[in-house]
Amino acid sequence: MSAAAPGTSKAAHGDVAPKKKKGPGALATAYLVIYNVVMTAGWLVIAVGLVRAYLARGSYHGLYYSIEKPLKFFQTGAILEILHCAVGIVPSSVVLTGFQVMSRVFLTWAVTHSVREVQSEDSVLLFVTAWTVTEIIRYSFYTFSLLNHLPYLIKWARYTFFIVLYPMGVTGELLTIYAALPYVQKTGLYSVTLPNKYNFSFDYYTFLILIMFSYIPLFPQLYFHMIRQRKKVLGHAEDYSKVE
Repeated sequence: MSAAAPGTSKAAHGDVAPKKKKGPGALATAYLVIYNVVMTAGWLVIAVGLVRAYLARGSYHGLYYSIEKPLKFFQTGAILEILHCAVGIVPSSVVLTGFQVMSRVFLTWAVTHSVREVQSEDSVLLFVTAWTVTEIIRYSFYTFSLLNHLPYLIKWARYTFFIVLYPMGVTGELLTIYAALPYVQKTGLYSVTLPNKYNFSFDYYTFLILIMFSYIPLFPQLYFHMIRQRKKVLGHAEDYSKVE
């Protein structure tokens, strides 16, 4: 689950400082607005596709197939966010953004796409739903922030919905990887065995297990980071509303 900090610099909000960081230029801002609008629309297409498929089938089983192509396209398109950080038009960590984006791309292609047997698992719908709602809110947040016209409702949703969506997405991701393990072990998918001319071996089954264990230290760190961000961003407004 993505928990990246808002992509706007202090300079973009007009803070006065002797040596303030400059925000993205007009061209970069226009590009970022277009990018975020397109990504918002893309995830809305996925959301509509899920709802339409559910209404047509009357069941939530196997809904992944109805949104497989747009999911792969727009989730892979998030790789551009790493480039945005690398060139400096978005003031976020390249490492953190890279980890968050590539973990989802990995799950999309190296697990769900590669192990077709898991595509009908309910756990896939779990993380797809969590991703979809999260990304619609997140890209909307970035779009309105860049336009300096951020509705409080979107701001509140950005720093509140993750409380449920983040654990929901992580649960779906872990259950999907777990469901893929027997098929990976049986087929030897992406594994390299010795002997070979490179004198190198790789066990994809073991690698997936290590990926699952990596969630143990990483999930609490990212989750509580967002909790702290929520208190920082929404705390004053909530305290003010209590006084009122």
